[in-house]
Amino acid sequence: MSAIDLEKSRKSRALTKMFPEVEKITGYTKLSLNAQLGGKNAEFLDIKNDVIASQDEFVTLWMRGMMNALDTLGKYKEKSNVYKLHQFMVNHEVVRNYALTFLERLYLRNYDALSKKRPTDEEAIMWIGQENASYGILITPTFRNENWENDKSEIRHFKQPYWTIAHILKTGLVVPYEENEIMTFASVEDYLTFFKNVLVRNSGSIYEKEIAKRYCDFVRSSETPEHVPLLIPEFRYDGIIKKHKYRLDFTIIDPYTLQKYGFELSPWSTHGQLTGVKGKTQIQINAEALANFEKEMTKHKDYFKKHGIFVLIYTDSDLMNIDNVFNDMRKYLVPEEAQKQLKLHVLNEFLNYK
Repeated sequence: MSAIDLEKSRKSRALTKMFPEVEKITGYTKLSLNAQLGGKNAEFLDIKNDVIASQDEFVTLWMRGMMNALDTLGKYKEKSNVYKLHQFMVNHEVVRNYALTFLERLYLRNYDALSKKRPTDEEAIMWIGQENASYGILITPTFRNENWENDKSEIRHFKQPYWTIAHILKTGLVVPYEENEIMTFASVEDYLTFFKNVLVRNSGSIYEKEIAKRYCDFVRSSETPEHVPLLIPEFRYDGIIKKHKYRLDFTIIDPYTLQKYGFELSPWSTHGQLTGVKGKTQIQINAEALANFEKEMTKHKDYFKKHGIFVLIYTDSDLMNIDNVFNDMRKYLVPEEAQKQLKLHVLNEFLNYK
């Protein structure tokens, strides 16, 4: 049974346990109450067009939709069934908990239809890694025209959250230009071993290795490790082109919004230090230092312009505390946390609606 199925089952049991008390308070039958809660989706939400990332976002949008619907009723709202339901939810915690749990289960039952923002053709393939050790992450990999590409007709049927460990467990990593060469992984632990000891180790960066260790520990401690977004090492700016222009140390892609976040570890020794300065004037040294700085800034601006990647840069003073650096990354590895905070804010607004 999948994690989503387990969560649906847990919520169903909770609803069954709560309903007798809810029925005494409201007088609704289970059928009529569930119809009121679930029958307003088309009115409260734009479910045909919105991409809804999580249970919390779904509940948040539903509550806002209810308040907007009440506003449109004006002076007649207190005579409406919507207002009656709202008051039951506001004044009785068990009714509110029942309603929110029902809505969360409703979202899970329609998860694939509601949550999937699909990548463009260009976004649906990523080439990563060092020059002679590169791999491709695709969604529906198929070998055509002497290299790997996506089977575009099948992308919409892909069930796993995009760019998560579950994604990699399904597709593996392809080797460029090599038919039938796919690195497959039987478990989360198999992938983490490859990630740490092959993908990251090849970079030679002590900082990247420390980040990789913390990522592996984070995944292992997660309730659903397969749903953790990938920490993608060495994303190649120009794709599979051998003489690449830029690589990003790490990239995280939100599996729901597909927003990309880059992380660049930029110690002075590799990104700014000047060599061979003996005999040069201060003006020449300053000019070389400026050129190095401009090169780095151009790299990050180009990543944003071409790929829409916002890049966070960490210099020597940041890298002295690698835990702080990973804590920054962690925020993007738990994309639902922000939605939980927003839900709590809107719930307070909902309870105080007049």
